[in-house]
Amino acid sequence: MGAERCALFPGTFDPFTHGHLDLTRRAARLFDRVVVAVAHNPGKGAMFPLEERVEMIRLVTRSLRRVEVIDFSDLVVHCAKRVGA
Repeated sequence: MGAERCALFPGTFDPFTHGHLDLTRRAARLFDRVVVAVAHNPGKGAMFPLEERVEMIRLVTRSLRRVEVIDFSDLVVHCAKRVGA
């Protein structure tokens, strides 16, 4: 069997919208694993704290077996390498 197909969906998600959720659901049907990576960007002045955004996304994606939610504060390319995307 081939290697796992992992998709990375990075963003600040402040907030995580119905559109974001729709894209996550679609990706979960196409990939073995979908990692929603919530960016920590203090320069953006987020409406919700990072931990709250991560928890909100985990809550709305809990029924999606192939989806995991993480946070990151480095470059997207480094995050992609870490998760195997």
